[in-house]
Amino acid sequence: MPLTDLSLTELRAYRPDVDEPEDFDAFWARSIAEARRNDLDVRLVPVANKLALIDTFDLSFAGYGGTPVRAWLHVPAGTRTPLPTVVQYHGYSWGRGFPHSSTLWAQAGYAHLVLDTRGQGWAVGGDSVTADASTDAGASHTPGFMTAGITDPDTYYYRRVYVDAVRLLEVAQSLDVVDPDRLVVTGASQGGGLAIAAAGLAPAAGIRLLGAAPDVPFLCHFTRALELSASRPYAEIVEYLAGWRHHAAAAYRTLSYIDGVNLARRAEAPALFSVGLMDPVCPPSTVFAAFNHWGGRTGSPAPADIAVYPHNEHEGGAHYQLDAQLDWFASLFAPPRPRTARR
Repeated sequence: MPLTDLSLTELRAYRPDVDEPEDFDAFWARSIAEARRNDLDVRLVPVANKLALIDTFDLSFAGYGGTPVRAWLHVPAGTRTPLPTVVQYHGYSWGRGFPHSSTLWAQAGYAHLVLDTRGQGWAVGGDSVTADASTDAGASHTPGFMTAGITDPDTYYYRRVYVDAVRLLEVAQSLDVVDPDRLVVTGASQGGGLAIAAAGLAPAAGIRLLGAAPDVPFLCHFTRALELSASRPYAEIVEYLAGWRHHAAAAYRTLSYIDGVNLARRAEAPALFSVGLMDPVCPPSTVFAAFNHWGGRTGSPAPADIAVYPHNEHEGGAHYQLDAQLDWFASLFAPPRPRTARR
């Protein structure tokens, strides 16, 4: 795949104007408040994961609209005390999968929460049972989830998923095995977009994150993504608007509430991004748009870095990036050094 986007020098300076509705904050405050009308209803059931060194729990909680949402909670075997915690969101078509499907962060010694994205999971299989049991899907949409309810931000699919992502952070804070002061979010592709959303919405929800690690994030700078990417999932929106031409203005308005650039502006936690410069799915400029705006609305942006993989597509750094995240999380989670008394 050749380079089809801006040069790296141009990308590092790329800070596009992205439409932001005047009621953006009010919309998300209302969405979270509506979700909080339902008790979290957290339920934990131990499961046999076929692993000797990790304990796994089937976790259920009330997400958007009170819908039961599932997740895995993985911890090092025998854990009884609060641990630093990694909340992981998955890419498009993925869900939580089997109990043994994704356990890296528990292997590293942390509590590890893995969200089951509502309605998805066909790419990984397993016991993914979170339905998108909503009546808000809209009258028509293309195959997939990108256009479900897209003509109104209240009915759009990703409103529900973003609320689920925040509710999982609330669940994390309530668990005995989680240290609420040492909480980070991560994910790749759609999971990276959800990590950005969670970090952007966390301050308004009263949740403090220690860090966010969006890996080749999706759901950022929609207007440019639809111009550059011929790949799904963005192509679902293009296909929809190619037929439903009169829905374009409404669709773009809805997407402005979901855009990772607008959410990145509100993030207060330090960040470690990644990007593949030959990525045909999430064009590099859409990733840099979110990265370059990180914390821009806070007045005092937290430190943010980005790992650049010049010869990679949507896989980005893959295991190289996981290695970088292992180092970064360890530094974030390290207890503060005691001060040396002056003589």
